[in-house]
Amino acid sequence: MAGIEHYAQDVAEIETELVRKGIALGLDWSDETEVRALAHAAINNHERDVEQAAASPGDYQLMAKVELYGLAAVMLKTMQKSADVGILSHGGPVWKAFAKALWTEAGLSQQG
Repeated sequence: MAGIEHYAQDVAEIETELVRKGIALGLDWSDETEVRALAHAAINNHERDVEQAAASPGDYQLMAKVELYGLAAVMLKTMQKSADVGILSHGGPVWKAFAKALWTEAGLSQQG
């Protein structure tokens, strides 16, 4: 069952980084509207924001947001990979709030 510990550790590390980036951005993870807006940006604006961050290395807020986008991709990949081997991976309240918003926004972007 070594795989279970591996996914649990990955989830804990990702969530820690989500919390840190959220603090840097002043996010309220319990505000569904705010978290949905972040998820929407992660799915729809990531390329533009990555380019802007590269052009503005002193914009730490934008860098934190872009890093959150990367964490979103890692989150989704971790959940998918663990599900593929029959393990349900999820973290605490920040993970769950962001994951819910990401899945919702991903579904909306596939419909449109």
